[in-house]
Amino acid sequence: MIAGTRPVSVVDGATSKCTAMATATLDSVIMYPIHYQRQYNQDSYACHLYTPNRISFRKNCLSTCSTWKRCEYIDLHNVLVPYGEAWALQKAIVKEKKSLIERNEECPDTLIMLQHPPVYTLGTGSSVDFLNFNMEDPPYEVIRTERGGEVTYHGPGQLVMYPIINLRNHNMDLHWYLRALEEVVIRVLFSTFSIEASRLKGFTGVWVGNQKLAAIGIRVSQWIAYHGLALNVSIDMTPFLQIVPCGIRDRKVGSIKQLLGELQASRHCSTMDHLGADDSLLIKMAHKSLIQEFSEVFQLKLEKVSRPASYFQIEENPSSHLGN
Repeated sequence: MIAGTRPVSVVDGATSKCTAMATATLDSVIMYPIHYQRQYNQDSYACHLYTPNRISFRKNCLSTCSTWKRCEYIDLHNVLVPYGEAWALQKAIVKEKKSLIERNEECPDTLIMLQHPPVYTLGTGSSVDFLNFNMEDPPYEVIRTERGGEVTYHGPGQLVMYPIINLRNHNMDLHWYLRALEEVVIRVLFSTFSIEASRLKGFTGVWVGNQKLAAIGIRVSQWIAYHGLALNVSIDMTPFLQIVPCGIRDRKVGSIKQLLGELQASRHCSTMDHLGADDSLLIKMAHKSLIQEFSEVFQLKLEKVSRPASYFQIEENPSSHLGN
């Protein structure tokens, strides 16, 4: 088992009071990184999410999942979807959900799972000071989005989850939502790869020691959350050297493959040889686990759906793109 900074069930938290976010104007709320917004007591949001006895938890799930809400699932996890097309798809679905809410019709959640070709993305207020390359000649496309957070990199070998969540169906609390997304990844790493991960006080995301394995950046409009999380599975780490990931200079970025390789080297674990070398197997395992843990944490019953090709016919917006 790969040791993190603390057991997986331990969550750091601040002691200051947290004012409910319901008073904010949700069209302008961007909740990443969380430590720039306010302090909060993480324990109050995570204590009911983590279930030490997973066998007991899953038995309980079997008896209650019939009451879980429906979630449309668009499975593109083996497809490299250009960032702009995935972004357009999200915005189209958000618009659709707002219309459903206005008509007082059922508004189910949606989950999109995919990979991106190499691309750097920046949040609304992120700084180009965190780019270690000439903006006139970027190594990959650079796109500024309306999500929160600083620059990050997406590429093959990284599973990206875009939950489009109607928080009215769950908990109208953005801190809760961020902690729930973290919980999904923490459970995946522990249950599938025996990696003990944790939250890190003052930051959003999932960490193993000094390495960040999952980045989270969201946007919320009228209580509909979109964008989401990116989990480094077998991604090439080299492009991260061209940026300051998430604007954090004194910490590293890691991947599942990298951590498993370190475990194999330190323990001479021959049973890890095949797993550590097979990127497609790692993606398959991580994908299956992410779906299962997401379903359990949010108590959603996933139903695969397809989307017409027209969703991927985006209009170019030159102002949204920096670089080539």
